[in-house]
Amino acid sequence: MANKKTNGYDDEEMTVELELDDGEKVTCAIITILTVEKKDYIVLLPLDEDGNNDDGEVWFYRYFEDESDLNAEPQLEYIDDDDEYENVADAFDEYLDNVEFDEVVKDEE
Repeated sequence: MANKKTNGYDDEEMTVELELDDGEKVTCAIITILTVEKKDYIVLLPLDEDGNNDDGEVWFYRYFEDESDLNAEPQLEYIDDDDEYENVADAFDEYLDNVEFDEVVKDEE
């Protein structure tokens, strides 16, 4: 059952801690990993100290795993190309549409 204090992002949700350029550390819930034009991207939901995200803002990063070392930490890379970012945002919108459709179908069953 989802914890109302954390908008449904309880301890069982997968999270990562990012260190921003200014040294601030932010805990983020992992929403999904998308593949767009043969590249992987991760969608993160930044959470406040209470585990909430009140504004719905999500962050997109390029996502890399070292397939030769399964114990290595995945690497994230900032997307600085506007067209690439827009393609990832569009793919995320499609993902959300599919999730919403799946939830509607489950509700009808």
